[in-house]
Amino acid sequence: MQSSSMKKYTLNQYLKNDIRFQGERIMSSQLLGERGELIIEHHGREYRLRRTQSGKLILTA
Repeated sequence: MQSSSMKKYTLNQYLKNDIRFQGERIMSSQLLGERGELIIEHHGREYRLRRTQSGKLILTA
């Protein structure tokens, strides 16, 4: 049997220290696609979410 710290968690299960994640999970590659970039409109403003060359994510207005 796996110890509680080694279990794989899925949506809405209790996480470490009994913190519950209430939302959805999506892979960044699904959002960003091959271009590695996504425009998000929020309250009339555009934001750009992009993957950097080092693989990090940056959100800019």
